[in-house]
Amino acid sequence: MSEEFYRMKRLPPYVIAEVNAMRAAARAAGEDIIDLGMGNPDLPPPAHVIEKLAEVARDPKAHGYSASKGIPGLRRAQANYYGRRFGVDLDPDSEVVVTLGSKEGLANLAQAITAPGDVVLAPNPSYPIHTFGFIIAGATIRSVPTTPDEAYFESLERAVKYTVPKPSVLVMGYPSNPTAEVVDLAFYERVVAFAKEHGLWVLSDLAYSELYYDGVPTPSILQVKGAKDVAIEFTSMSKTYSMAGWRIGFAVGNKTLIAALTRVKSYLDYGAFTPIQAAAVAALNGPQDIVEANRELYRKRRDVLVDSFAKAGWDIPSPRASMFAWAPLPPALAHMGSLEFSKQLLTHAGVAVAAGVGYGEKGEGFVRIAMVENEQRLRQAARNIRKYFQSLGMNSAGMKDD
Repeated sequence: MSEEFYRMKRLPPYVIAEVNAMRAAARAAGEDIIDLGMGNPDLPPPAHVIEKLAEVARDPKAHGYSASKGIPGLRRAQANYYGRRFGVDLDPDSEVVVTLGSKEGLANLAQAITAPGDVVLAPNPSYPIHTFGFIIAGATIRSVPTTPDEAYFESLERAVKYTVPKPSVLVMGYPSNPTAEVVDLAFYERVVAFAKEHGLWVLSDLAYSELYYDGVPTPSILQVKGAKDVAIEFTSMSKTYSMAGWRIGFAVGNKTLIAALTRVKSYLDYGAFTPIQAAAVAALNGPQDIVEANRELYRKRRDVLVDSFAKAGWDIPSPRASMFAWAPLPPALAHMGSLEFSKQLLTHAGVAVAAGVGYGEKGEGFVRIAMVENEQRLRQAARNIRKYFQSLGMNSAGMKDD
């Protein structure tokens, strides 16, 4: 009996799991670890959302199987959100499906539309499901940059010109996880035009749509005229409403892709627990002050992180969106590589970050820092890091003194 399973052979060891295991062991030993590794929100959902969950859960009729596609009220609520936020009209019946989180939705769509040997264009570095969802489904990945500049479109041109078979899918995610890069509507216009010219489906991951700073809202690709001809977009309740563990997300857009995802989901799940879906309706249709409050809180954390870490000797670019900072390794420690640096930071400073190489080989030389601890803890992390750097003979510029 073979133990060499086809899909397991296509998956490398999960690099991020190494640091996660070290963090868990340290905490089990009683160490105080400041966890800036996993993007796990530390904030609660709005009180009225929790109350709605409890209210519906008390109904004896609410505990049977739910609807895999999502209850009608939730699909309408998401369509209304797109209308308010982006000015995009969506048909709740044919252009919206509820997913068990955006990660699971992307993976399910990969299963629905991918044949072994298909070529998929995906960003590098990238959130792992953007590549491995398709690898599990049997596809071959051709990497494109995350940086939304001319080099991005030059990379797309080379890919469609020289790749055999021709790529069929383009995956993107902005604001980017892990790099926190953002794009404007003009970028999406070029992407849609390129996709139509070359027969590509476009999968847009917009999970961080509401965590933007400096007063510039993030756009949706569906705002582009004709985008629904080629594009589907994934969003999530996880970060906007601090509902990560509830596993509620959405796919919206192209009817063909929505139908394919809906059909595959019908074989794989019965949908989220109905009280959770009802509570998600309350979140989308109810008071939206939580959205602005969370955005402001993460902005303050961003500023504290960038300022305090700079004083510790680690200059980090200020992210314009998302809940992450994409930090180059300090020059004096760049030789370690991102995984070893992450291990050393955990061991000697009690601070957990995510090694950039876990997001693709182009992530080497960086770590991802999640802003999921309060301002006091971020300052404590900076003090711990400063002591660690000083123990190595590093100065305030992140270099070793001669």
